[in-house]
Amino acid sequence: MSQYGTLSDDYYVNLNLNTEMDLPSQRETVLHFFEQMQKRFPTMKNFYSRERGEFVLEEDKEQGHYRWASIEARRVSGGYVNPASVEQAMEQHRTMVDLMPHLLCVSRLDCESLNLTFGFDFNYRGNHNEIVAEALGVPPAVEKIVSETEGTVVSYEPAVQLAIGKDCRTQVRVGVETRTSAYHVRTGEFPEEQISVYLTARRYGSLEPSESFEDVIEHLYTMSVDLIDRYVVDNVLRPLQQAIAIR
Repeated sequence: MSQYGTLSDDYYVNLNLNTEMDLPSQRETVLHFFEQMQKRFPTMKNFYSRERGEFVLEEDKEQGHYRWASIEARRVSGGYVNPASVEQAMEQHRTMVDLMPHLLCVSRLDCESLNLTFGFDFNYRGNHNEIVAEALGVPPAVEKIVSETEGTVVSYEPAVQLAIGKDCRTQVRVGVETRTSAYHVRTGEFPEEQISVYLTARRYGSLEPSESFEDVIEHLYTMSVDLIDRYVVDNVLRPLQQAIAIR
């Protein structure tokens, strides 16, 4: 079991590289990239295309854990849902950033942003916004508005974004996404949807001449795990997990 596998119903580690220029879309180029991914991860067998020229290679989803990778016009993405360890997910992402410059002609100059996202999903049938406010609290400036009025919380998605360094090129965002609408509150009919917690570490702009994609992704990874372990687990994930468990 992953060190994060017991903290939520599902968790995943995603990589996104956004480019300034269009990526190659020729049949041979796309297939060769996915063939090399499959060579490294043989269980990635399902290949298909979506609308707008997106191509996807993924594992079977039946077991509840799977890898996936995709190529769009200006984005290369990949992820691992419920990996046995975070290191397994990073093994896939290191492979992708190693292959992209050679097989997809991605230059360090062509990097609009490189993102690493850790996502945690909690299944909950009820008012997501209300339980998030209960578990995580609300800012003191508006606490009395929530506690002393007869209103029902119908929108509450706390988030914070920090720039790491004076140039603001590396940023981290921690946020909560709820999926309860005013309609659900009004009717009292709540589908079992997922509350999501995201930590995204993002590097903006072209890489320095001395940098590689591998260097940047390792920096984002180290920073993300440090922030999750020191702050997010005890202050966000466990309070949400406990609040849902007692409902």
